[in-house]
Amino acid sequence: MKLYYSPGACSLSPHIVLQEAGLAYDTVLASTKTHQLPDGTDYYGINPKGYVPLLELDDGQRLSEGPAIVQYIADQVPDKQLAPPNGTLARYRLQEWLNFITTELHKSFSPLFNPAMPEDGKAIYRAKLHERLKWVDSQLAGQPFLMGDAFTVADAYLFTVTNWGQRVDVDVSGYPNLVAYRARVAARPAVQAAMKAEGLLK
Repeated sequence: MKLYYSPGACSLSPHIVLQEAGLAYDTVLASTKTHQLPDGTDYYGINPKGYVPLLELDDGQRLSEGPAIVQYIADQVPDKQLAPPNGTLARYRLQEWLNFITTELHKSFSPLFNPAMPEDGKAIYRAKLHERLKWVDSQLAGQPFLMGDAFTVADAYLFTVTNWGQRVDVDVSGYPNLVAYRARVAARPAVQAAMKAEGLLK
């Protein structure tokens, strides 16, 4: 498999999951600014959407969208329990989290990276993010991970997205459960390996 990624972007989530899964894979840097690969290839020719992540399977098929990619990876290694079995209520709970993270958190962070977004507009998004993060903090009370005792692909995604707070003035330090959670996730060897590979940790 081959993961197209950009350092610290949402592609860090499947990068972490690939490390957790222990599967063989290669990475290809796909700049979200130039949309060119290191060899000069136009990334739009590989992914017409132009953004990361993109997972290329061994047979050449390509899968886009982070929540779909992480579930695909998890299903390749069911013994790792990175996602509950398909058809179970727990699996739908996982998808509930993935949808929440992608629509309510990820997409609310996105405008904060846009230099054309006016500051008063950014303030609206920051306020919405704090509402959502306060709720996430309440859900983490008394449990180590989003789904309970087990780390899942949703945790890789939440960790990735909440990493962006420090870059766009969204301070998460007021959410003690989230702060403790982020420390637990950051300490995982797979998370550290993915972050080091992307140049995010020394």
